[in-house]
Order: sequence, then structure tokens, then C-alpha cells
Amino acid sequence: MKRVVAVVPAWNEAGAIGRVVEEIHAFDSAFDVVVVDDASTDETADLAERAGATVVRLPFNVGIGGAVQTGFKYALAHDYDVAVRLDGDGQHDPGELQKLFHPLERGEAHLVIGSRFVDQSGSYRPPFARRMGIRIFARLVSLLGGQRVTDTTSGFLAIDRTGIELFAAEYPHDYPEVEATLVALRSGLKLVQVQVDMRERETGSSSITFVRSLYYIVKVMLALLVASLRRYPRLEGAER
Repeated sequence: MKRVVAVVPAWNEAGAIGRVVEEIHAFDSAFDVVVVDDASTDETADLAERAGATVVRLPFNVGIGGAVQTGFKYALAHDYDVAVRLDGDGQHDPGELQKLFHPLERGEAHLVIGSRFVDQSGSYRPPFARRMGIRIFARLVSLLGGQRVTDTTSGFLAIDRTGIELFAAEYPHDYPEVEATLVALRSGLKLVQVQVDMRERETGSSSITFVRSLYYIVKVMLALLVASLRRYPRLEGAER
């Protein structure tokens, strides 16, 4: 049996984190859950532990990318075969995980991304600025990575041991999901996308306003262009 760990980065998600951990365990009680608490100032860490998660408490806030990479480093150090990543705010439905596992089980992928846009009839309808950014990022990553991708900001994914090794060593820290997709493609990982449904944020609100969305688009585009000039290591098991 393959060992699976769910990596859940969280910062001040006391309103949702307990339910997230419980839902993961309800989907499969054999999964280990590690919540990476990014120096929360509320009860996120305590509530995650009460729900049955292992909690890695970061001493200071490192941002979403650093928290996610900490989770992948944990998965690598503890010899997990598969890692899944879900957000701590409840948007990712653990019930959709089986869709992500199928390509891994069939050996078709190292990395499976849960996309909201594989199927054009999907129900997700983001605000205009976010929709514009998602489309720009998807087209740019597709061009630079040599494979069509539809949702580079999903954050909902499953990776095998080869992917764990890559992301433990190479994971962007600032707005990481988009650049991480490019890193995976340029490193030779086989990437598959599957259509998933996502829920609305259960607690709190997004910090990305319209103005910040425009800033985010420009900043990430520059980061992608810089990343495309780098040479990434080809890990054992990745495509040559």
C-alpha cells in the first residue's frame, strides 16, 4: 500500500481548519494529514491537532510558498509515496481527490492538477480581474512549458515520489502555484489535469483586490519569464 500524506498550508484558518482535517480523514482514514501552520495568530494549530493532524509550526510567517514547500520537505523526509495539497480555507473538496489519484495509479502522471477549466461547462466563475489573470498565466505557462495547461492557480494537486523530490527542492515562495507548474514542466514531470469542482471560501476573505490583481499579473509574468531562462534538474523517473 502506498503511503499518502495530505499537506495543508494554513495561516489564521481557525474557522475552517478543523473541518478540513476531518473531511480528509472522512475521505480516507489511512491518510496522514500535516498542517503547516504559517505562524498563525489564532487557534489554527491547536484546532488542527484536535482534529487529528500533525502540525508543523513555523516560527515566523514565510508565506504560502514557503509553507507548501515545508509540507513537501516533510513528505520527503518521512518517505511518503504520494502527497496531496489542499488549502486550509475549505475551498478544496477532499471528495474530489479520487479524480486526482486515477492518473497517478495508472502511471500516466507525476503531477495531477485539479483544474476548474478543463471542462468549459464548469461552474466556477471568477471575477473579471482574476479571470483575466488566470487566462494570461495559463497561456504563458503553456507556451513556456510546452504543454497546454488550463488552471495554474488551482493549488489542488497530487504528486508522486518524483514530484515530491522536485517540489521539496524547487518550489517558488511568492505566489507559487503558477511558477511551480512551469517548474514541473521544465523539469520533465508528466502533468495531467482533471476537472474538479471547488467550493467558495468558507471563512475570511481574499486579500487580492482589483489593483492587487493587476500588480500580481505583472509580477508573476516577470517571474515566469525569469524562470523560463533557468535550467532545472531532471530527476530520476522524469521524462528526458
